[in-house]
Amino acid sequence: MKHTKIIDLLKGKGLLHEVKAKGWVKTFRNNQFIALNDGSTINNIQCVVDLDKFPAELLKKVHTGAAICVRGTLVESRGAGQNYEIQVQHLKVYGEANPEEYPIQPKKHSLEFLRENAHLRIRTNVFSAIMRVRSTLSYAVHKYFQDNGFYYFNAPIITGSDAEGAGEMFRVTQLDLNNIPRTEDGAIDFKEDFFGKSTNLTVSGQLEAETYAMALGSVYTFGPTFRAENSNTSRHLAEFWMIEPEVAFNDLDDNMDLAEDFIKYVVNYTLEKCEDDLIFLDKRLQEEEKSKPQAERSEMSLLEKLRFVLENNFKRVSYTEAIDILKNSKPNKNKKFKYPVDGWGVDLQSEHERFLVEKHFKCPVILFDYPADIKAFYMRMNEDGKTVRAMDILFPGIGEIVGGSQREERYEVLVDKIRKMGIDEDELWWYLDTRKFGTAPHSGFGLGFERLVLFVTGMTNIRDVIPFPRTPQNAEF
Repeated sequence: MKHTKIIDLLKGKGLLHEVKAKGWVKTFRNNQFIALNDGSTINNIQCVVDLDKFPAELLKKVHTGAAICVRGTLVESRGAGQNYEIQVQHLKVYGEANPEEYPIQPKKHSLEFLRENAHLRIRTNVFSAIMRVRSTLSYAVHKYFQDNGFYYFNAPIITGSDAEGAGEMFRVTQLDLNNIPRTEDGAIDFKEDFFGKSTNLTVSGQLEAETYAMALGSVYTFGPTFRAENSNTSRHLAEFWMIEPEVAFNDLDDNMDLAEDFIKYVVNYTLEKCEDDLIFLDKRLQEEEKSKPQAERSEMSLLEKLRFVLENNFKRVSYTEAIDILKNSKPNKNKKFKYPVDGWGVDLQSEHERFLVEKHFKCPVILFDYPADIKAFYMRMNEDGKTVRAMDILFPGIGEIVGGSQREERYEVLVDKIRKMGIDEDELWWYLDTRKFGTAPHSGFGLGFERLVLFVTGMTNIRDVIPFPRTPQNAEF
């Protein structure tokens, strides 16, 4: 007979009938009660073993982490904590887990310890909940765009251009590092390399997506991106996933509308589909908050933060207005900010962004019209010649979650900006072509998927919301 998912058994599927369940043992209490989980839900099903029916040698193999199959009758439970349980008639052990060696025992483990055992941490309640939420969010991303007339575009992972102009890219090469070919002036001769030029792993699929938006109208990318930034913080990864829609004929206001609608959709979808996991993560976060000093505790629970996003219109504020607010704020005047705000033109830090969201406006905020000097070359210049049509969405507890802009569609203006920023014009010839042939206003944004998962799960370290984190000096597993 086929086995039934535990999520369905816990809904009473097969009640008073023989059922089969397969999974991993969470606990085995008193050699009688097995808590079994198969990953389909945060909740375990209790399997009741009659000691007289099974040999002691078989039961000795049933430890935390062991993979087993049980067959028996699904009945209503008389015990507290579950509605249904399995009265076991048959038990098979697929794979043992020696308790003296198996690291994921039924106790609280530190997140640092679990990162060192990333191949097994998915066996814990915390990480199984996170990864189910991540999977649901991923599906919601595709569902939103597919339901709204977007075409899924696969941007190349290997590229010869730096979309952000930051230069923090991983090089892709087949050159023999022990015998690197050189030009006459001593530079590396990339003509001898596989692609005949210098290539890197992509930091963004935006530039390529813009070319497709200029024919398909509305496209989106959702794929891996890479940053060789030597940053060992709780907010940075060397490998992460980016969501990047691009829409022809959209201006900045359209872009802000799209981003707000998109975020509310995926958050609401996940709240509906992952209720048990989010309740569990909410309780976990509340326990974590208790260990913090009162002044550092969040004013909202996880579920309150998610509803906060859904129930509030995002406040739209110009960068210039935001700077005035921050300059005159109590934290700035009392020198409480780590990075004081002393004038127009500074790049806002997370503490400034969170102040605007959590203390001043008390709702999600979209900042727009940033100084051109702190933004990328492809953003459309405003008539004032100082600001660009950029936007960032700020969330409670996390700060910036989305960055986007109306793109510079004017050929001459874009070429001038590229030259002033010292970017190789020849490298972007194909990008400039889209401004020469049928150019049109268009906009888009980028959302780091792990940043979104971080917010929805309430975790505080981005390494805990991706299966196998890649960070400086760490490419294990």
